[in-house]
Amino acid sequence: DRCVFSSPELKDIQFIRSNYYNKLEVARFTSSLGKFVGYTEFGVKQANYWNSNPSFISGLKAQREAYRLTNVGIDY
Repeated sequence: DRCVFSSPELKDIQFIRSNYYNKLEVARFTSSLGKFVGYTEFGVKQANYWNSNPSFISGLKAQREAYRLTNVGIDY
């Protein structure tokens, strides 16, 4: 998990969760899209599975808010 800060504005902070297998990124959740995107055949299947679970996606969106509010003051 990581946050990308492009400015001190809360709306410009992006939360990213990357999933790796054998050092290869297979899927990524990006808060700007609000869903997972797969980069391999396996990653696409996993992304479709995770995206079909609204409570899981809602939890990630809530984590975005928690990370943003906690870390924006530290970084800026």
